[in-house]
Amino acid sequence: MKSVLLIGMGKFGQTLGEMLINMGDEVMIVDKDEDVINTLAPKYSNALIANCMNADNLRAMDIPSFNVCVVAISDDFQSSLEITSNLKDLGAKWVVSRADTEIQRKFLYRIGADEVVYPNHDLAEKLAVKLNSESVYDYIEIDAEYSIFEIAVPERWSGKTLVDENPRGKYGLNILLIKKGKNIVPSPGPNYVFETGDHILVFGSTEKILSFANKNSIGSKPAKKSKKAN
Repeated sequence: MKSVLLIGMGKFGQTLGEMLINMGDEVMIVDKDEDVINTLAPKYSNALIANCMNADNLRAMDIPSFNVCVVAISDDFQSSLEITSNLKDLGAKWVVSRADTEIQRKFLYRIGADEVVYPNHDLAEKLAVKLNSESVYDYIEIDAEYSIFEIAVPERWSGKTLVDENPRGKYGLNILLIKKGKNIVPSPGPNYVFETGDHILVFGSTEKILSFANKNSIGSKPAKKSKKAN
């Protein structure tokens, strides 16, 4: 369980906050809008109405006591910059700030943010990857070079074993697990026999995985339920 300070309770902040409390984290929310805080307060361990542009207000929150401080403000970049800087000055262990443009991301890093999230860009990038490969169902970017992908196995793998196909040696794919419908096969052995409909969770070079997925497209994917995002 982590202790999280979440500043800015717009749609993005609310979605993040709900996910964090569902994961068991202790979340303190802060917003200058009294109506927003009064509505959300019952869900959280602590809720505060405050203008975080005031460094004294931040100082009163005992910033070093939080594992993570998140600046989720989306409509006032000047506030995001000043709050991010003040959090670091007050001893924040890790500050995550939201950016809506590439130039905002650069400025936030320059003034001390430890991590910058770029929701609109990240969602668009993920959608573009999915649309360009019919075999890709989901992915998580680990860093600029490596990712974890969920991809459908090629039809020609059906009936063959893991050692027969040798995905690590041939394609640079490290299989973490196999999904068979709702069932999971963790760390499959060399004699695992692939079946049509299997999905593999693979780790490796993003470029190599996408190359493999594009060359081994299995056809149209079933439509996935869209997720509402800010």
